[in-house]
Amino acid sequence: MRSKLLLSLAPAVAMAVAAAVPAASAQEALTQDSGAPVVDNQNSKTAGPFGGVLLEDFHLIEKLARFNRERIPERVVHARGTGAEGEFVVTNTEIADYTAASLFAEEGKTTPVFVRFSTVIHPKGSPEGLRDPRGFSTKFYTDEGNWDLVGNNLPIFFIRDAIKFPDMVHSLKPSPITNRQDPNRFFDFFSHIPESTHMLTQVYSDLGTPAGYHLMDGNSVHALRLVNQDGDYVFAKFRWISQQGVENLTAAEANAKPFNFKTDALYGAIGEGDFPKWDLHAVILQPEDIGELDFNPFDATKDWPEDQEPFKVVEIGTMTLNRIPDNFFSSTEQSAFAPGVMVPGIEASPDRLLQGRLFGYADTQRYRVGTNYQMLPVNAPRVPVRNVNQDGGMNFASQSGDVNFQPSRMLDDNAFVDSPSVVVSRYEVSGLAERRAIAIKQPFAQAGEFYRSLDEQEQANLISNLAGDLGQVRSREIKEIMVTHFYLADPEYGTRIAEAVDVDLDAVKSRAVEVQQASL
Repeated sequence: MRSKLLLSLAPAVAMAVAAAVPAASAQEALTQDSGAPVVDNQNSKTAGPFGGVLLEDFHLIEKLARFNRERIPERVVHARGTGAEGEFVVTNTEIADYTAASLFAEEGKTTPVFVRFSTVIHPKGSPEGLRDPRGFSTKFYTDEGNWDLVGNNLPIFFIRDAIKFPDMVHSLKPSPITNRQDPNRFFDFFSHIPESTHMLTQVYSDLGTPAGYHLMDGNSVHALRLVNQDGDYVFAKFRWISQQGVENLTAAEANAKPFNFKTDALYGAIGEGDFPKWDLHAVILQPEDIGELDFNPFDATKDWPEDQEPFKVVEIGTMTLNRIPDNFFSSTEQSAFAPGVMVPGIEASPDRLLQGRLFGYADTQRYRVGTNYQMLPVNAPRVPVRNVNQDGGMNFASQSGDVNFQPSRMLDDNAFVDSPSVVVSRYEVSGLAERRAIAIKQPFAQAGEFYRSLDEQEQANLISNLAGDLGQVRSREIKEIMVTHFYLADPEYGTRIAEAVDVDLDAVKSRAVEVQQASL
């Protein structure tokens, strides 16, 4: 069985898999999970040759019961994923002027990392060539605890407020009736969300079908607040720049690729010693410059034009992925990322989508993996954890003592103390508590800029890809509204889509006035 498996993989991947298989040793006895030896793992215990199987065969019952519980719930999003291990090395300490995070403090400082690449919408057993944003999440095991930099390959997202996240995902997931993804459903939703135009334009371009996980960039999507030792803060978006370059596939090329081609390519490169590398950059925005922008910098549907004022790019360091995990389930499947997992010097911004994800991502890990998911080796920090948290499913921490609260006079004065020396930001907040959309919407401008940045072939691919799904929509109204969004991004863009999906351009122009007014 092992030889057949290895023959089906690329040579370098096969070598890596073979290296992970331990050499056989003399007579290592099979045991139950309790450690007791297994007398017979080939035959159940029966009442004679023709009698029933005995319930007292505990080894059989334990084996079947454990088998029934081998799967944990699939992620609602980012279910299809691949993980790799590596390290991050600081090459430039300028970023230390902006953040007190210790992992950036010294040139040459090395921090272990675990990275999980994924698709966003498609299920765990889906082909890797399907069109989708790609998740790009990095867990830094720093000397101040873990930092999860949770992002995607694309720099923006479909929505700007977390209250729409369940609706967006529901629309993109398979129909509750047919169990198939349906453009009639998700374009119905997006016809109400004009700010999705930018993300739709990017994901329907060839960026939606990357040639490999190692052949794409990564983005934090959200702005984060960086706080330095003096308590001063700036806002920053993080970008991973692939040293391998960015390569994409056409829709036809992606559909023709093998089921697991991205993982095979990533693991093949690592197995051959051609370790993939990414450079980490931060795009810095000073708080006092926010008023100069013609868009809200905390709107996740907007990118930050790093080559324009008032933004500044700071190079930070390089990440190298150099190890394939020993076990897919214990690493990639059980790895759990949450944007609220931060270290001193890095805090949340007012981004409304991020604010919701601070709760949502950690909560889904507690449901999916368990209350104590951060005790699992892939998620555990490499520094001591000292608190009074206790109990919960699968708690295997070595906790002792009678005091499981804080403060306590029964504890040593140095036990479980606060850390007032850690610098945190202080900032004013004002205004009414209310439900209101952001003031500066600008849903179409950056989508048009992105369209015009594509060459002729890339534009043609975008039109073809988008028309392939939008053309399936039965509602004339939904098609007209969607084409209107693309027309407002760029008239040529909208005109070409209108022709491709047989929508009347005069109807689009008529709708454009109303849609534009509503977007102000």
